Amino acid sequence: MIDLSKFNNASYSRGVPRWKEAFWWLCRPLVFATWFPVPSPLKVAVLRFFGAKIGTGVVIRSRVNITMPWRVEIGDHVWLGDEVLILSLERVRIGSHVCISQRAFLCTGNHDFKSEGFDLITKPIEIGDSCWVGACAFIGPGAVLPPGTLVKACRVV
Repeated sequence: MIDLSKFNNASYSRGVPRWKEAFWWLCRPLVFATWFPVPSPLKVAVLRFFGAKIGTGVVIRSRVNITMPWRVEIGDHVWLGDEVLILSLERVRIGSHVCISQRAFLCTGNHDFKSEGFDLITKPIEIGDSCWVGACAFIGPGAVLPPGTLVKACRVV
């Protein structure tokens, strides 16, 4: 039985000092959650500033939400569609020539339902070159998509 009063996340490392994460949380809504369009090169520059490794020709549509950019690697000529969510509690690597369609969710974290303390479980995600993740697809912790993989809309991996 789950007892959330016993949840303890103290051993999880966020990967950067708290001040840097707080600064990201202040900058993120200004560039990624705006009601007006922000050019992709500016979004890419901000992500790189916060430690993301991003190739050339990357297109980032509106309202893309990346929780921890310092754990994200994106290859060349990648498209992130509107409202893509990347919960990067662990490393997320996206190869080159990849399309992540609107509202897809890349999730590197989960919880151990059998643990009384509902322990956090994190695993990286790896998406190979030339993949297409369809709209509203869910890519879960530990998923590895080999090059050329097609994940159809609303599918779970």
